[in-house]
Amino acid sequence: METEPLLTESINQDPVVDYGSHFEDGHNESLNNDADGNDIYIQQAVIFLEDAIQYRSINHRVDSRSLRLYRWYYSRLCQWGLGTTIAVILGLAFFERPSSWSYTSDPRYRPPPWEPACGLTESIEMLCLCIFGLDFAVKSYLIGWDELRKTKWLIGYSLAIAASIIDWTLSLSMLCEETLRIRRVLRPFFLLQNSSLMKKTLKCLKRTIPEMASVILLLALHLCLFTMFGMLLFAKTENPKHNGEWETYFRDLPQSLSSLLVLLTTANNPDVMIPAYSLNRGYSIFFILFSVFGTYFLMNLLTAIIYNQFRGYLLESVQTSIHRRRLGIQAAFVVLCCHGNTKRLSGEQPEEVQVSAVLEVVQRVQMKSYYRQAIIKKIAADSCMTGEAFQRLFDELDKDQIKEHPPNPEYQDPFLQRLQSVICHYYVTVLGNALALANVICICTVLVLDSEKTVTERNDWLEVINCVFILFYLLEMVLKNIALGWRGYLSYKSNIFDGTLTILLVMLQISIFAAYRLPFCRGKEKRGLMTLWEMVRLINMFIAFRFLRIISDIKLMALVASTLVDLVKNLRAFAGILVVVYYVYAVLGIWLFKGAISPPTNDSTNSSMEIVSANFSMLCGTYEQLEYWPNNFDDFASSLVLLYNIMVVNNWHVFTDAFTRYTTEWSKVYFVSWWLISSVMWVNLFIALILENFTYRWDRSHAFTVVDVERTAYQTSVQLMFRDHVQEPTEEQLMETLQQHPHLQLTW
Repeated sequence: METEPLLTESINQDPVVDYGSHFEDGHNESLNNDADGNDIYIQQAVIFLEDAIQYRSINHRVDSRSLRLYRWYYSRLCQWGLGTTIAVILGLAFFERPSSWSYTSDPRYRPPPWEPACGLTESIEMLCLCIFGLDFAVKSYLIGWDELRKTKWLIGYSLAIAASIIDWTLSLSMLCEETLRIRRVLRPFFLLQNSSLMKKTLKCLKRTIPEMASVILLLALHLCLFTMFGMLLFAKTENPKHNGEWETYFRDLPQSLSSLLVLLTTANNPDVMIPAYSLNRGYSIFFILFSVFGTYFLMNLLTAIIYNQFRGYLLESVQTSIHRRRLGIQAAFVVLCCHGNTKRLSGEQPEEVQVSAVLEVVQRVQMKSYYRQAIIKKIAADSCMTGEAFQRLFDELDKDQIKEHPPNPEYQDPFLQRLQSVICHYYVTVLGNALALANVICICTVLVLDSEKTVTERNDWLEVINCVFILFYLLEMVLKNIALGWRGYLSYKSNIFDGTLTILLVMLQISIFAAYRLPFCRGKEKRGLMTLWEMVRLINMFIAFRFLRIISDIKLMALVASTLVDLVKNLRAFAGILVVVYYVYAVLGIWLFKGAISPPTNDSTNSSMEIVSANFSMLCGTYEQLEYWPNNFDDFASSLVLLYNIMVVNNWHVFTDAFTRYTTEWSKVYFVSWWLISSVMWVNLFIALILENFTYRWDRSHAFTVVDVERTAYQTSVQLMFRDHVQEPTEEQLMETLQQHPHLQLTW
């Protein structure tokens, strides 16, 4: 049973975990522990509606004591603590042996890293495991034994905790000198089981893999066919001058496959064809055909199939979430009917509930105040409400929140009235953006003119120019505060951004005046924390960053920026899968390749060019010649960076070749599998979801003005993105499901 919303942050909350969520805002009154039998129905209705709002399962205990525990467990503090615990146990990899605490990962210059004493990180880890054990116990109690046996993720959760404790015990018994810690590779499971979307994503990917098999098979056939053709075309000849292609790229089957696989990612193009192309231009046809069919047709077709199939399975998950929300609302309606204030036909289920009971429940449900007010406003003045009307009430949760700015202050003075009308005019904003652009252009011009000069040789114009512009920025901020009032000024995110940077710029300028007086002194001595050039450089960075204020004034840019912010909030669970894969592969990389590549000694690095030319390991384009020494698996942080460099596929064959030479040919399996999972599958899938998200927002805002885009808090979630493609459950289906609730007994 998966009971978290599809997003780690849905439309009404911050990140949450399985079987519930914490609460964003609203009333803080707790559920009454009233002996009155009717009050339990109110408590149940409140919890069921909160489950519906967060797309949670309602298959949990519904007695008064369990409901209080349920609400406490999914409180803001409790969920924040659980999320912090997960972050801490994942972050231990940076401190454990091999420690990442050194200023560089280059083994030629890396000092001995700080190593924690045995028992330090282990104590923190055991505390985290105890918290996970308590978390498992609470979840198990809330859903009951019957539901627990059906929940594979919770069973796996208990096994991961048990295995980690056993490995932890063995680690301490060996005084932390063991080379292999199995529990490190289990840690990402704690993150996975805590996010329903990650679990659903893995399930969708699992169901997508068979659909991908045909294209992957075709891609493998394409690769093998051209490998065979390549080995036939570039076979070894009697003339050594014509063996360049054979010697470098097609010497044997593994090398030929590797060369063409890398060409599939374009990382070694055109290097791979240059030896043959220099002999005969006709050989280029072979490589062009391979790239066109492989890179541009099959790889893109594979991406399309991955997303199309994944999208189809994701729609099924969205359908489940929509059903879960409607079921929670229906359950709340039914228990309110049992409250005793209902109208029903003889022998049939209740059809109406009193509005007073609905109002009481809505007031106690934890949700954003904006949606509470919208729902209360929508409640009719009638004394009773039908089930259909009750369901429609909560359609307000899917609507965009329109932010209303405070009214401008009213001035009696004619001069202030005139000033207010001028400052609020659109052309004043255009003027401010134009001056900000002029400031950036001045900085760029001076930097270009002084690019060849040292810091002490540069003159003071840039400081003077910046000082003049900063005074204008300060004047603009003051005038906007007068025209809009401080509440109105702060109600615009662009003004908060602009004002914060303006205050920082003014403070830096005052610091320059205090330290260096007027005129600016160009002494080499350092006065205070920073030199004059360092302070001016910091001011220039802030001014360039401040120019981003134009984003809010251009509709398309504002929409793109808001989409990016929304992605960070709402699609981070998708990125979480990539984090999990990174973590697992980094741990495996340390196990397999730690210390595999040793740096050269000082004598070898200072050797003459003749010796270097004779040494294969220093050939042009190799790991050694390119000085890729910082890219290694010697610690967790450097492993993450190396995996990222491979994911972007630029020169990834250099790493593959180096680790193959220093270890074994089988190391290619590790690197190729990482490329397939990270670059081919997950990154392309994530990009497709970004496009889906942007298209969804663009379609909803094409008729909006820039002001409307700024005022609208879009509700963009996976459920809403695919809402038009899912079918609403009928009342009969909901009641049939409700009758199967393991802990709720319905009697009419």
